[in-house]
Amino acid sequence: MIKHAKLNTNHQPRLLRTIALATCFSTVLASCSFQQYVAKPIEPATVAAKFELKDPSGKPFTEYLLNNGYPAEHLPIQQWGLDELSYCALFFHPSLDVARAQWRAAQSSEARAAQGPAPTLNGNVAHSDDPDPTKKPFAFGLSIDVPIETANKRDIRIENAQHLSQAAKLEIAQTAWQLRQNIAQTLTEYEFNQAELRLLSEEELRREEIVNIYQKRVNAGAASNIELSNAKLQLQTVSATVNSAQQNRLILLSKLASNIGLPLAKVETMSLAIDHKRSLDNISNADIQTTALLNRLDIRIALERYAAAETKLKLEIAGQYPDIVISPGAAYEFGDNIWSLGLSGLLSLLNKNKVAIAEATMLREVEAAQFEALQTKVILDANIANAEVNQAKQVLEHQQHLLAQQQSNTQRMQRKLAAGDIDRLEMTYAKLEDINAEKNVAVANFQLNKSLDQLENTLQKPLADNGATGSNIVKAAIKLEDEK
Repeated sequence: MIKHAKLNTNHQPRLLRTIALATCFSTVLASCSFQQYVAKPIEPATVAAKFELKDPSGKPFTEYLLNNGYPAEHLPIQQWGLDELSYCALFFHPSLDVARAQWRAAQSSEARAAQGPAPTLNGNVAHSDDPDPTKKPFAFGLSIDVPIETANKRDIRIENAQHLSQAAKLEIAQTAWQLRQNIAQTLTEYEFNQAELRLLSEEELRREEIVNIYQKRVNAGAASNIELSNAKLQLQTVSATVNSAQQNRLILLSKLASNIGLPLAKVETMSLAIDHKRSLDNISNADIQTTALLNRLDIRIALERYAAAETKLKLEIAGQYPDIVISPGAAYEFGDNIWSLGLSGLLSLLNKNKVAIAEATMLREVEAAQFEALQTKVILDANIANAEVNQAKQVLEHQQHLLAQQQSNTQRMQRKLAAGDIDRLEMTYAKLEDINAEKNVAVANFQLNKSLDQLENTLQKPLADNGATGSNIVKAAIKLEDEK
């Protein structure tokens, strides 16, 4: 602290008033900005009731659809396909509220990073017991510490917070994409379940016909009870499989309700459009890796985190240069008016912040290694997913070929039945072979759809012909933040 000479003035009353007014003004100004704590308890019963009131046919959701370009002529929605269910998840699913809240917190950190260090006000009062009558018994002092950041630290902090905020924003889109993918996979399973139920129900009817034929033959003495028992056992097996498929339908609807964040009762009233077409016509095998690297949200998030690690290192390097605090002040000391000017700074020049810089450097290396590992995994996963799609396509084509052969054979059997060359039992068994071939096609189609779902998730690019929801999923997920 550097103190200068006494002021040859006798303005003690004016100085005291100035000090008192400055102190009061600072106190009043600070108290005006205080915020009061407001309790906000969580009531589980209220949260549960709010969940049950979610309605996809309500006005808020309809307005959300229109704001995101959904055709007004398609409202109210009659068929709930992948696009419609994805919008539903964007609007109703609570996991997106969590991601948005985290983004808001990151934005608050961004605003906080822009704030510089605040000045501090220091005051003191002293009393002396010196009996010397020429000295005044009281002393008053007032000073202000004004910190000044060096080496562009504020801008570096802002840059770091912006990268973290952008990463949190992309996490919203990542969560939204994952919800969409969960819906697509559930729809694929539901589509297979419906095809399976249809074929099993038809097989059950054929098995009942066979049991009836054998029952008549046993009554006529033309067949044994063993043949009838075998036919009944096969019928029971098929009936149990039908019942299991029916139960699985309810499980899949519950899973879909969980994916879109709606009560099961609301989902059960929806008419699902399960035939969501996808195509690889717009993506060649050579573009698979490039498409994945350009569309993956987790890669973009990793880049933002690496950039944040870079700015963290820049901030630690800037920390080598100490901040400066300027402290002007005035004092009345036992009859003397004194002014002062202080200058201080942290002695970081001795170690030059080496430990913190080394730590930030290693953290940057960690982020770089994680990014490289992620990018390599994406490339490998894209190749595997593409190979699985090609294999599934070949299997489906083979099963379709076998089905065509079986249907041709069934037609020949139909002509033989009409000519009287075979009986109704042989014709029924031929129809069962037809159903079995259709089952194989349904399974192969299911495997292809699963592999397409996996490839779509690996690329994070919709393979649907329109792809409306997928292409706008980032905008739709984040836009809702401004609307709520």
